[in-house]
Amino acid sequence: MDFSWLNGRKPDIPAMKARSDFRGLVRALRHGDLEVQTQAAHALGELGKADIKQLVMAFGRRNKYVRLGIIEAFAEIKDPGTIDLLISALDDPNNEVRWEAALALGEFHTTRAIEPLTRTLRDPDKYVRYGAALALDKIGWQPLNDLDTGFHAFGKQDWDLLSTLGDEALLPLAQGSQDRDATVRVKAVEVLGSIGNGKAIPVLYQALKDENDLVRWNAVMAAPKCGIPLMHLPRGLSRRPRIRKNPLIAGFLNFLLPGMGYLYLGHWWGILVFQIDVTATLWLYINEGETLTYGTAFPIYALLALHAYYMATKMPDL
Repeated sequence: MDFSWLNGRKPDIPAMKARSDFRGLVRALRHGDLEVQTQAAHALGELGKADIKQLVMAFGRRNKYVRLGIIEAFAEIKDPGTIDLLISALDDPNNEVRWEAALALGEFHTTRAIEPLTRTLRDPDKYVRYGAALALDKIGWQPLNDLDTGFHAFGKQDWDLLSTLGDEALLPLAQGSQDRDATVRVKAVEVLGSIGNGKAIPVLYQALKDENDLVRWNAVMAAPKCGIPLMHLPRGLSRRPRIRKNPLIAGFLNFLLPGMGYLYLGHWWGILVFQIDVTATLWLYINEGETLTYGTAFPIYALLALHAYYMATKMPDL
């Protein structure tokens, strides 16, 4: 067995393949080099055509790189006996494994994969949903109703199609408004506004509380189109997380470590102020002594603290 990867050398994938070193190739799937992982997965795919049991046994490991590589091999081999394993991988805790499993099922062109893939269109991860939508396309699946069409379009982030579906788009868009990715939430709320259905009101009230400013703004713009009275919007927005920086913290940081208060407020040049302060303080201390250094620095620190405090109070809170 080849253990060369342990001391930093790339494993000899062709040699391991020539001697049917399944264990060595599975280990190579954990190598830090993406090319090595790809070669190992391909080699396992070719060897697995003759001995699929070895790969099935290795698939039980929890290491995500091993599982990803073996899924690639399964997709290459296309052994019907691995379909159930791939379907089970659609529920894997790791989103990359779920994504890879969805794509692999598309390579089998089997109707057995349709039900689990349509369920995966509702996955919380956008990459997994996208993989499921592409796999269904590859199988040749046709949506049975507008709701299926909506979730399929949601998986592919086809916002234009969603905007034409009316009521049947509300459920996938409601899920999109709670997505982990803020860009998905932004578009989902925007499309809800373009549909203008009153059933979206509870979703928009939730979006008004979103931590992302653009999601909240799109919810404000969509609200009147869906029947939310304008007078209700300020109260809805009042439930949002407070994102304005604390003026006291900004001032304290600028007094204690000049420049860090600006950095806390999101201004990159705060680090420059910090470096200038360190350099100037050291120069004064070495050349002028302790008394003059403190006598000069403290008033400047106080002014910087007041300035950071003032800047924080002027930052928008919406």
